Amino acid sequence: MSHLAHSTGTSDASPLLSNGFIFRLAAVVAILAMLTLGISIGGRWIGRHITLAGNTDNTAIVTITIGRDTLNLPENVIRFPSQRHSEAAERADVYLTWPELQGYTKEHRERFDDVSQSANLIFLQITQSTMSRDMSGRVELIYTHVMEGAAVPYGNGLTLRNLKAEAGYGGEVLLTAPRANEATYAVRCILPSPAVSPTSGDCQRDIKVGKDLSVLYRFSSRHLQDWDHIDAAIRRFVEARLVTRSATPR
Repeated sequence: MSHLAHSTGTSDASPLLSNGFIFRLAAVVAILAMLTLGISIGGRWIGRHITLAGNTDNTAIVTITIGRDTLNLPENVIRFPSQRHSEAAERADVYLTWPELQGYTKEHRERFDDVSQSANLIFLQITQSTMSRDMSGRVELIYTHVMEGAAVPYGNGLTLRNLKAEAGYGGEVLLTAPRANEATYAVRCILPSPAVSPTSGDCQRDIKVGKDLSVLYRFSSRHLQDWDHIDAAIRRFVEARLVTRSATPR
């Protein structure tokens, strides 16, 4: 009987949870808390980057040298993250809202994130020139030899000519317009049928800017009525961001 009482008293005096168990439990709780915090922070970071989908609203200036020309471009107009570095490069890919000519911003993010609204963007590819003439200069030299059918008035001063599929221009047309004291305006387009909505790149044209830059830009055919304003605006945009010799630090 006394042995039983002694045994019971010892059992009642022992702690229900050992110090080792409490320590391990506290460690597990601490780890879970750290994981929860990490998931919370990481989730916000991942969520932001999924939303941006490679876009950035950062307007920090990147200096890119292409051939003999150097450009100062804000990061939010540069399409690809891999090009958002100050360096010598073969090309710069740029996207801009029309008519604002702005890069990615929270205000206009729908145009960049929603494919159905991308027709309100203009895409530029800036490279060193590989041809002696831009698209306007190639009208007489090349395009007149690959046209077929009669010229058709298209509106807004433009004239439409079909281009030969066998010459590599399947489905394409050439739209031209005379300009006072300037070379003939020319743009190649794949015009959608009436039942199909225009895309963001139905039309393309290239111009020469700076010392040796070729600027190929693509835009939606829904904006063809603004062809002259778009052409002038693209030229001004690139020229305004050229680094001139006098502006280069010594």
